[in-house]
Amino acid sequence: MLPYLGPTRERIAAVFAGGRQGSGYLLTPRLILTAAHVVADKTDVRVALPGIEKVTCDVGWIRHDERCDAALLIAHQPILNHTVALPDVRLGSITSLTPLPSCQAIGFPQAQRNARGQLDSEQLVGTLKPGSNLLSRKCVLDSTHTPPSRDDASSPWSGFSGAALFYSDVIVGVVGHDPANWQHGRVEATPVSEFCNDPHFKAILDEDGNPEYVSIPEAMSPDHIFEERYRGYIATKFGTLTIFGIDLNDQSHAEWPLDAAYLSLEATDYRGSKREANNTRGGLEKSQSVLPADRALEGHDRILLRGVAGSGKTTLVQWLAVSTAKREFNGGLRHLHSRIPFILPLRTLIRNSSLPLPDSFLTSARNPLSGLQPQGWTERVLSAQQGLILVDGLDEISEADRERVKIWLRELITAFPGNSWLVTSRPSAVSDDWLESEDFVELSLSPMNHRDVATFVRRWHSAASTTCRDAEEISRLTGYQESLLSALRAKQDLGRLATNPLMCGLICALHRDRRGYLPPGRKQLYDAALSMLLARRDRERDLDVQISEETQVQLLQKLAYWLIRNGQVEMDRSDAIGIIESSLSAMPVLAQLGNARRVYAYLLLRSGLLREPTDGVTDFVHRTFQDYLGAKAAVEERDFDLMVKNAHHDQWEDVVRMAVAHAYPAERVRLLNKLIKRGDRVKRHKTRIYLLAMACLEQATELSPAIRLEVEKRASEIIPPGSYQEAEDLASAGLMVLDLLPGPEGLSSNQVRAVINTVSLIGTDAAIPLLASYRNHYAPETRDQLARGWSNFDTRAYGQEIITNLPEDELIWVKTEEQLRFLKEIGGRRALIANGDFGQDLWIEVLNREILRRFGIHANDVIDGLDFLSECPELKSLFLFKCPLVNDLTPINDLPLEELSLNDMDGLLNKMSGLKSMRRIDHLSILQKIPGNNLSVLPREASLRRISFSDGTLADTGLRGLSDFITVEDLKIAGFQKLTEEDWAEANQLPNLNALSIERDSLPSLLNFNGSWPQVSRVSIMNTSHRRSGKIFGVEDFRALGESFPNLQLLNGTISAGERTAAESAIVGIELGSAHPSILDA
Repeated sequence: MLPYLGPTRERIAAVFAGGRQGSGYLLTPRLILTAAHVVADKTDVRVALPGIEKVTCDVGWIRHDERCDAALLIAHQPILNHTVALPDVRLGSITSLTPLPSCQAIGFPQAQRNARGQLDSEQLVGTLKPGSNLLSRKCVLDSTHTPPSRDDASSPWSGFSGAALFYSDVIVGVVGHDPANWQHGRVEATPVSEFCNDPHFKAILDEDGNPEYVSIPEAMSPDHIFEERYRGYIATKFGTLTIFGIDLNDQSHAEWPLDAAYLSLEATDYRGSKREANNTRGGLEKSQSVLPADRALEGHDRILLRGVAGSGKTTLVQWLAVSTAKREFNGGLRHLHSRIPFILPLRTLIRNSSLPLPDSFLTSARNPLSGLQPQGWTERVLSAQQGLILVDGLDEISEADRERVKIWLRELITAFPGNSWLVTSRPSAVSDDWLESEDFVELSLSPMNHRDVATFVRRWHSAASTTCRDAEEISRLTGYQESLLSALRAKQDLGRLATNPLMCGLICALHRDRRGYLPPGRKQLYDAALSMLLARRDRERDLDVQISEETQVQLLQKLAYWLIRNGQVEMDRSDAIGIIESSLSAMPVLAQLGNARRVYAYLLLRSGLLREPTDGVTDFVHRTFQDYLGAKAAVEERDFDLMVKNAHHDQWEDVVRMAVAHAYPAERVRLLNKLIKRGDRVKRHKTRIYLLAMACLEQATELSPAIRLEVEKRASEIIPPGSYQEAEDLASAGLMVLDLLPGPEGLSSNQVRAVINTVSLIGTDAAIPLLASYRNHYAPETRDQLARGWSNFDTRAYGQEIITNLPEDELIWVKTEEQLRFLKEIGGRRALIANGDFGQDLWIEVLNREILRRFGIHANDVIDGLDFLSECPELKSLFLFKCPLVNDLTPINDLPLEELSLNDMDGLLNKMSGLKSMRRIDHLSILQKIPGNNLSVLPREASLRRISFSDGTLADTGLRGLSDFITVEDLKIAGFQKLTEEDWAEANQLPNLNALSIERDSLPSLLNFNGSWPQVSRVSIMNTSHRRSGKIFGVEDFRALGESFPNLQLLNGTISAGERTAAESAIVGIELGSAHPSILDA
């Protein structure tokens, strides 16, 4: 049976127009569906939602005739805050005469007004009868209950017109009339089929939303019924997080609702490959753009997500699955709203003899609904390009199995193109380009910064307060929260441990458990956590039968080491019981519990470290505890050779590090000596092993100076780093790396950037003096790195040593209010980019508008206008990125702006208000879709010299109208664009065009254009999408390019060494350069 869905509370609207009152339904944050007769005169149209003031609207579309009574209103501003998740609507056409029971509509009829005339809602429930009113083609809903008659004989349903009529979660009509002779027991509605195919209606709705158009009863097919049940299961199953340390007495307290607990960590977007980056500025192997993780996913359908243990990879997978299942995406991820998520944990899949085909996805993932899915359902989902496949835990399987997975992914992607794929892994499990051939983008979850840690600590204590018994305990907990926040700020060693959600949760739990005292190091933290979980739980529960902490650890480490030796992260229950059985004879204390099965049950229920994710399968609650306990067993069994032999495998890295922590001093010397000797001997793994040895030093509380010197000597061979990957690897060695990193003297630009990356990733305030030595470096890229890195360090310390000493015009990147207030203290900055939700009031308070010259607002969901910038007399450049509530550029029309960039500005998608009237713009970058069918929205009166377009910008407009902008000298057309000969003709008519930048994919269509470009002397070939181009350009291609551009002097771009040779051969005297992207292109 279908779930009883229907209207959503937040979307039910009252509509007012010309003295009339009706009802409506919010289709998107700005579009309202209502009845046409309610807004027929189109005057003073306003809409109100419960608890929200009336918002003025325009009538965007209306049709009022014998067969249709419907209108679509466009609000002047979003009615709901952008942070309120609105699933996209489903509109259904009824194709059967079968009565549809349990249909409903909610509106605001006169009969529900109280004595003071105040509105209230009424829910009309009944049966929709498609066979009635066939001639007039109206829907008929027979009410289950007849409403009371009114004294004035008017309809009790007056004011209900415009309410959306639902069958399940599908809008099937718009209520419009209370027909005579039915004693108010039925209402008539305009069926959706009467207007959903109207081109004007569809254009408005499709532009502002992403509706799904379905047919009924097809929408009620077995596939749909199962899909809704499956979505509900995923939303429930993965809708909570288990938070470490809140479950000492009551497991129910350990679960947080995912929507409240989810912390949007940052991700680094690794764009490009080594081949491409070697042709870009600085030659670094990776360009990095740090964004909130969910936003970094935008625009990508194939992602390899890397993250260290405990960094939140699986949590992000959960969030994606639940948000997709509930259709709760906004912004750039809205394309996922209709997708169906499949969570495929590799640790589980790999236990089968073969990896699953789509019809076995649910069975292989042990989903209890697998037996209920209609035959072929998964294949139909993937064939319709509606799948979101979340493949979790590439690092949790062996290297041989990873190759199987790669082949499996390639075959699935080939067979079912157009779906979305996310694969998660620890950083070093696979090479950088492991899935590059399949066009996967690589993201890496960044370590938590100071702001993230503080947010987590507050949320943890808020959740923990639900376990408190009285106000006194809540007060103590509040004190613990504040003292821990103070300790994290003051104690650098502690702050360095709090880099991911797992460690933060562990620290919060121990701090509370030990009444404000925390162990000093990582090993001590783990020891204390184990003690808390293994010993105190049972003491506090006063159980009759107890196993000592030491005995539990002995058993658990045997299980952990078995998993490590066998390259697994889960085992059959029978294997776990067998391992315990073999230990019983040596542990007579376990006799009180009886047999091995009862001991296993005790560990599963009492330890807090084991779990059964599915029946008959056992694993540790987190891989970190498995590695920690397994390392202890490895040391006790003196398996140093085995650890060294496997040290180059990512699955053993943490085991080796923790083994050094567990070992006695003499054992540490033995293990480290073997490790560096293997690095000396095996050149292929030398760098990785040397770095691992270096990272181990942090765990060695006591160590021979001689062996420490030998390790540091090997490390010096790979210092300084020369790439981002080397920086990341080096940073994993921890704080002691700082003493080995050099100053900027004598370093190449690659090395300078990599050293700064290393220091920023370590993220300790002790590194600030080293960074300070780079602040006067000659390269602009170096200063840009320093300006971007502020959030990794203490605001004031970094601000005083680094920020205040950067040139006045350096673009500073801020993410916190604390940083903004620091800048206010020092008199402000001329160039600033702010990432985060800062409102106009705060900007008015903290911004020195008198001196501001370059300004950027990034990822801001609360700012709703640009009026505060009208008093910035020196503002020359403005960069706007993901500010959905900004819908008008008029307030900045009178500024002396010379440069403007618009990127993913949802409020400007339908109408770029105020852009056309800007007269002083010199450089315009539009990195989002341009409305209309030509470029008439651009500022024609401005003397534009440079115009930049990105992927999708020209989808509807092409280059129609570009020839009117005769002052343009530099034209950049990035991303995939379907440009015709007519489009190229528009560009060709620009008399002052000197430089042209185009995508590799666009070069063939440019060469096919039958025209010459004598005015252009510089051409750049880009690959901004970082796809592997199927076309390799040869001599003939470059000869054609030279003929089309007879005065070509300089060719830049992403071209291979072979292509460079071909270009030099084909175009006599050509100078070959390289692309130089803006800092905002990252």
